[in-house]
Amino acid sequence: MAADDHSGLFSWLVMLLLPEECFVEFFEKFNIFDVPCLKIAVSKGLGFGIILGSVMVKLPQIVKIVMSKSGHGINVAAVTFELTAISFTWAYSVANSFPFSAWGEALFMAVQTTTIATLCFWYKEQTLQAILYVSGYLAIMLVLLSGATPLSILSAMQATNMPIVVLSKLIQAQTNYNNGHTGQLSAVTVFLLTLGSVARIFTTIQETGDAMMTWTYIIATATNALVAFQVLWYWKRTEEFVKKQQAKTE
Repeated sequence: MAADDHSGLFSWLVMLLLPEECFVEFFEKFNIFDVPCLKIAVSKGLGFGIILGSVMVKLPQIVKIVMSKSGHGINVAAVTFELTAISFTWAYSVANSFPFSAWGEALFMAVQTTTIATLCFWYKEQTLQAILYVSGYLAIMLVLLSGATPLSILSAMQATNMPIVVLSKLIQAQTNYNNGHTGQLSAVTVFLLTLGSVARIFTTIQETGDAMMTWTYIIATATNALVAFQVLWYWKRTEEFVKKQQAKTE
């Protein structure tokens, strides 16, 4: 491949992340300390980093459920509220033509969150509920993403995300408190969700300027941090619970 081809490919890859004026500032004028372009570069880098991380963020939770063949301690109602908030953000962002780097993790997290809820039904031998859950969710998302749903309705749905996020995490926190442990909740997933929501505050401000989405992520950070604190607080009790469950299955 010729040097010009390499240069052209590099330019194309960089401009997927940065606007042309920032490419000029960084790679032609060598002004690497241009503040507006640095903010864009950091935001884009964080955004795509969050998206890449979201592909795996809930896999530890899924693996933990499959390995134990149990979703004990996971509140399906809380998971469904979380899925609702994720889905509203996904549909609202698509309707507003926000860049993929600002919301792309919603797609991957929706798939994984749906899987978690379905597995919880599956391991309770509630096969019909599992099938209805998945098919119902797919039908709803087809409507929301079809372009037929008015933006005013999607905006109203996005506005409900703040109480939905709070309700989701408080339900799970209450379940943890009642159980005295965090059951099959994955510590890795909980901590990654908390860190991801922190990073999303900055990227949302930088890339969309949307106040509703920004406040949603601020609240998500606080509520995720609450569950993360419980994971640490109940760590020993959770280990004891898991050992007892394993002993029963052996």
